[in-house]
Amino acid sequence: MFQVSLKAVDNWWAKWLASGREAFVAQPRGRRVGEHQVLDAVEQQAIRQALLDHRPCDLGLAGQLWTRAGVGDLIAKLYRVRLTEQGVGKYLRRWGLSLPAPGKAAVEQDPEAVRVWHEETWPAIRAKAKAEGGEVLFADQVGVRSNQVAGRTWGAKGCTPVVRRTGNRFSVNAMSAISTKGRMHFMVFTETFDADVMCRFLDRLAAHRSCKVRAWLADHLDRIELHFLPSYSPELNPDELVNADLKRSLPMHSRARDQAQLAAETRRFFHRRQRQPHIVRGYFGGPHVRYILE
Repeated sequence: MFQVSLKAVDNWWAKWLASGREAFVAQPRGRRVGEHQVLDAVEQQAIRQALLDHRPCDLGLAGQLWTRAGVGDLIAKLYRVRLTEQGVGKYLRRWGLSLPAPGKAAVEQDPEAVRVWHEETWPAIRAKAKAEGGEVLFADQVGVRSNQVAGRTWGAKGCTPVVRRTGNRFSVNAMSAISTKGRMHFMVFTETFDADVMCRFLDRLAAHRSCKVRAWLADHLDRIELHFLPSYSPELNPDELVNADLKRSLPMHSRARDQAQLAAETRRFFHRRQRQPHIVRGYFGGPHVRYILE
């Protein structure tokens, strides 16, 4: 009735006599995970750690970004085994690795200066501000251009959408300072950013390194105390996130035809943020900044 051979029935009967019903429970078929792999567990861990700790150029390979081909070259170099890119991809997924866009860090950054800022300078600043009832603000300067492009828009496949905007080139500058309490101070200007501009903004709690600014600070020690972040360390300044927000959102919502309109749109952005303290406090949520503030 079931087209089963006599030999198959004999095998089933023998299993039943030996183990009963348990002999007929379905078992996974094929190789178990981790069996018969080209790289053993120790080799896999070594490759995975090398990817996390080094760039290709650090290990005598070409480039600064890891690709499947690059990982295959590393495996071949260390263990004399050549894998296909698909095989390398399976290992990478098994190791829990993904392919995100890399972050950036300046080679000129001094790790020791960053460590001192984290462990010594910032705790002292925070403690002094708390003791004296002061407020700590992070400040930075940014420029916005009329021809800056940001964002994407949906369109038909094969047809690039066109956004009409002015062909003239002009720019404005802005200076802003934000605090963990959600307060924001800003100034938008069209002239070149220099010490004179900085001195105009000092009453709004900003600072610069020039001699003229230092002289201004010396006359106003009761109002402002100046501390510099480590060089080439923008990730330590949450006001950099304000700049990024400005440059990302302004081109998407502004169609300024001249410098005056661009300046007005920039001021409107900062006014909106002043009325949204929860967003200003949100700028302090980056991984490096959050570490500083904790």
